[in-house]
Amino acid sequence: MTATADARAGVDRPTLIRLTGAKSIANTALRWIPPFLPTLERAFGATTTQLTTVIGASELAGLSTIAAGRHLDRGNERAVMVGAMGLVAVSSVVALGGSIVTFAIAFVLLILGVANFTVAGHAWISDQVDYRWRARSIGLFEVSWALGLLLGAPLVAVLINVFGWRGPFVFLAIAASAAAVTVALTLPAPDAAHRPAGTTQPTLRHGLRVVTPRAWATLVGSATMAMAGLSVFVISGSWLDDAFGVSTGGIGAVAMAFGATELVSSLGSATFADRLGKLRSTLAGLIVLAAGLAIMLAAGGRLALGVAGLLVLLLGFEYGFVTSLSLVSEAMPEARGTTLALANAVGTVARAAGAIVGGWLYGRHGIEGTAALSGAAVLTSFTCFLLSRP
Repeated sequence: MTATADARAGVDRPTLIRLTGAKSIANTALRWIPPFLPTLERAFGATTTQLTTVIGASELAGLSTIAAGRHLDRGNERAVMVGAMGLVAVSSVVALGGSIVTFAIAFVLLILGVANFTVAGHAWISDQVDYRWRARSIGLFEVSWALGLLLGAPLVAVLINVFGWRGPFVFLAIAASAAAVTVALTLPAPDAAHRPAGTTQPTLRHGLRVVTPRAWATLVGSATMAMAGLSVFVISGSWLDDAFGVSTGGIGAVAMAFGATELVSSLGSATFADRLGKLRSTLAGLIVLAAGLAIMLAAGGRLALGVAGLLVLLLGFEYGFVTSLSLVSEAMPEARGTTLALANAVGTVARAAGAIVGGWLYGRHGIEGTAALSGAAVLTSFTCFLLSRP
């Protein structure tokens, strides 16, 4: 097989499946929390605003990826991923303490694990796959985001109903430990000979001061898109409960529908984004996200319309955000690991602000307040991506 053919083929299927499976476990640990927030509120004796504040503040732990960037540029992706999955396992154990304090500590560890595993995975894939076909591999890797709800949410609902709120944490501690061992034993070491033509090992001289304006526009565009989606998602369970009286089992079913929608979006990005154009696809996702917000605001007391709005929002967000990751991976290809780590750090600040402010606005003004924040983030993201055009 020629180097060009190998680059086009991307990561071999068994390796990509193992990486996606490990990330699915990490994403399940992260994503089941917002839809089941009412359950945790009762377990910890806390309010929606208190828990969303913990979630938002903990997002700042994602800034740790800045330190990981130089290790990724040296080819240490596997070590970073194994350590990150270990943190996911530890976080689930700490959460069993059963108080808002132990939950806060656990969520910080969880963000450390998920953020660093994600960045290391993107760096490893981007070093192996030519940019022209990279959206396919990254899109398939990010299917894990959808699987965290599609498979994880109904499983969590069953575990809560059978074992109580501690059930999901015990299961995820065991699953994350197994995933860490699997990645340690099976992920191939980086091989410069199999990197796409024209890709060089970056030096470590790249820092914040040399990031180009176009790269910054790409990073901020992706980060504010994350804010637009997370600010709504983090209060989705509380909104469904407050506005429509949806039960725990019902929220599990709705979350499963969220996962199915995101699966379609991720697969759509993997299938079409390379051919339609990554920038064009990202902008289209933002437009669909905004349409979902409008539908939610028009729902009133109609559950079906409210859920439909959430599904449309997630459809646009997932398709656009996953596609934007390919744009980020090539914003500064000579320092890809550092750039991806910086992008995650910028996204961390945006997601933290979205979760904290979005939860506060929901508490003060209801869904209208959160939607206003999300809409402003959509507009900012759209502008940044337009400015990032070469």
